Amino acid sequence: MTNKTEQKKAILALEDGTYFLGRCFGAEGERSGEVVFNTGMTGYQEVLTDPSYCGQIVTMTYTQMGNYGINPEDMESERPWVEGFVVRENSPIYSNWRARESLSDYLRRHGIIGIEGIDTRMLTKHIRDAGAQIGIISTEDLEPKSVVEKARQAPRLVGRDLVKEVTCRQPRRWGQSGYEEEAIPPGQLSLGISAPPRRWVTTERTGLGSGLRGYWETYRVIVVDCGVKQNILRHLYRQGCEPITVPATTSAEEILACQPDGVVLSNGPGDPEGVGYVINTARNLFGKVPVFGICLGQQVIALALGGKTYKLKFGHRGGNHPVKNLETGQIDITTQNHGFCVDMDSLEGTGLELTHINLNDMSAEGLRHRELPIFSVQFHPEAGPGPHDANYLFGEFVQMMHQFTTKSTG
Repeated sequence: MTNKTEQKKAILALEDGTYFLGRCFGAEGERSGEVVFNTGMTGYQEVLTDPSYCGQIVTMTYTQMGNYGINPEDMESERPWVEGFVVRENSPIYSNWRARESLSDYLRRHGIIGIEGIDTRMLTKHIRDAGAQIGIISTEDLEPKSVVEKARQAPRLVGRDLVKEVTCRQPRRWGQSGYEEEAIPPGQLSLGISAPPRRWVTTERTGLGSGLRGYWETYRVIVVDCGVKQNILRHLYRQGCEPITVPATTSAEEILACQPDGVVLSNGPGDPEGVGYVINTARNLFGKVPVFGICLGQQVIALALGGKTYKLKFGHRGGNHPVKNLETGQIDITTQNHGFCVDMDSLEGTGLELTHINLNDMSAEGLRHRELPIFSVQFHPEAGPGPHDANYLFGEFVQMMHQFTTKSTG
């Protein structure tokens, strides 16, 4: 175990000239990204492996990270996507029965630079006041002026297509224990290559012979992978769906050829206006199949119908964001990770109406089309990491597919 005094020095510098000196853990080197903060007390493993964090240097506001180590069960994707990881203190000792390695070893193995020993409270307050900024995290160049200048020259996030960096390369089917196949051969998705999972739906009888009866129900769901989290697929499977992820570049015609009962537009990183191909795909799916948008998926839906999006000052990231359901009045505590948002004032004429609102800043958190089978949320309902308040949305999607199928066949 490395002594704190023996750790290599590191620097985090922002484009506005602010910089912080600390100690390196994980890998060494130099990386750039948008510096953001996450308010979760736990869940650092899910944060690291969430593809929506591609292109970002993530600051955790809680004081100590790494206490429970890293385990293979809580990954949201096959590897970490953050450009850098900033903490007040990294725990060199971990204690959890599922843990297989330390946070530092995990970051080192994947080439992710970590920096500790800086005032993360000060950094977070600065981001809240000045807004999210491009920064450089480095163990190679410790001269503040030099590193600040590098931050000013680094790539911006606005207009940048990061989805192409995180999407899958071939269609894959999700099963009980994860992806069943590395890839599904092109042209075979519509052939029913295996029996999909089924869900027993009970219906209540009244009168003579009353009791419970029901029927088996199953739905094929195509997930447009803009950076999907594994727990989204897990929730779909548990609802009796057959989730199949396809690359974000897949056209509407190719998706419809798979004979889906529904389509999920997943979460993902970056500026939604930078993924015009996904927007075009969504536009060509509307009215032909039920569509459920999550996070980036909500922004794509709004843009496809003529709405607008904008960049938030410092974004929403963490597992404690209050969201009000305008239809029921219920308040959900949600997991969030986004730096862009739908402009509510741009919804007129789109057919969309607001269903959820963020109680911290009153921004748009949920949309539903008045006529077509389309709905979306800006937060992450899959509870990866928790809380579980919004799990019901997957059931609503199943119900939407059931109603659409019944109407189509009836």
